[in-house]
Amino acid sequence: MWNILNQAGIDPAPRRSGSTWKQFLTAQAEHIVAVDFLHVDTINLKRLYALVMIEHGSRRAHLLGVTAHPTGQWTTQSARNFRAIVKTCGS
Repeated sequence: MWNILNQAGIDPAPRRSGSTWKQFLTAQAEHIVAVDFLHVDTINLKRLYALVMIEHGSRRAHLLGVTAHPTGQWTTQSARNFRAIVKTCGS
């Protein structure tokens, strides 16, 4: 990539005076979420999957749904349902 830019006469971008990656993440933590599946084996040895979202800013965990057979469609709908609840409650 450097050779192509150099041949075209394009100099490297100057060092930006913006925030560092750590400063950016700290400032945006309120809006960063992590979503993951957890699995739980029941007493009857049946495996259930829980879709969980964690808000980094508040460190709150939200259970989006539980199912024995997660699919892409189920996951998408669970996220949509949660989003609708958040919009309605305003939090």
